[in-house]
Amino acid sequence: MNTFAKITATETKLFLRSPFMAVAGILLPSVLLLAIGAIPGMTKPSDAAGGYRFIDAWVPSLIVVSLAMLALQSIPAAVATYREQGVLRRLATTPVHPANLLGAQLLIHVVVALAGIALVLGLANAVYDVPMPKHPLSFAATLLLGVVSTFALGLIAAAVARTSKAATGVAMVAFLPIMFFGGVYLPRPLLPEVVRRIGDYVPPGSQPLQDAWVGTGVQPLQLVVLAAFAVIGTALAAKLFRWE
Repeated sequence: MNTFAKITATETKLFLRSPFMAVAGILLPSVLLLAIGAIPGMTKPSDAAGGYRFIDAWVPSLIVVSLAMLALQSIPAAVATYREQGVLRRLATTPVHPANLLGAQLLIHVVVALAGIALVLGLANAVYDVPMPKHPLSFAATLLLGVVSTFALGLIAAAVARTSKAATGVAMVAFLPIMFFGGVYLPRPLLPEVVRRIGDYVPPGSQPLQDAWVGTGVQPLQLVVLAAFAVIGTALAAKLFRWE
């Protein structure tokens, strides 16, 4: 077993010792789906939702919940805690590069996020007959860019914060707008037009996810903007990051 695999195995065990984020990342979107589906009218077509059911329009927003929580709450706090406790500084003096630790953290959180997304998609289809994405390749590409761009923002917060509390505070600057523009607090069809248009280009891309889902076609510019968030965010996080 190589170094990265060993560190990933160890970090997974540590992550599961305090399983709140793991459980929340996997189950919370599905719990919200069932709660939303229980509200009268949510499973019936509505003109306000463009002729779709509100439950259909809300599934991409539930993807936002999983990604935002893990990328902008859990990752920044975990990395900042390691910095605060001197773990990264001690690792920097060993042959094991601290980047292995960061890579392991990213891998664990991305896997949990994808597990939560897969569960909510399957549950939505089984319980509420929400169709699977009509353009699966576009959906997968958008989801990939959404994951990278959202976690890049989380790494920026982790890069500049010295303590876990500070990391959480910094990450909230991105967390709240992403949740709002992603239609988590209020369904996107009910948001003002200008707010919806801004939200079309905000990670993790709830509108292009919705477009790929229903088969209307993803706008290339939306993918370009998501890719820009991913590339610039990752580069900025790498530039700002300090091991101590």
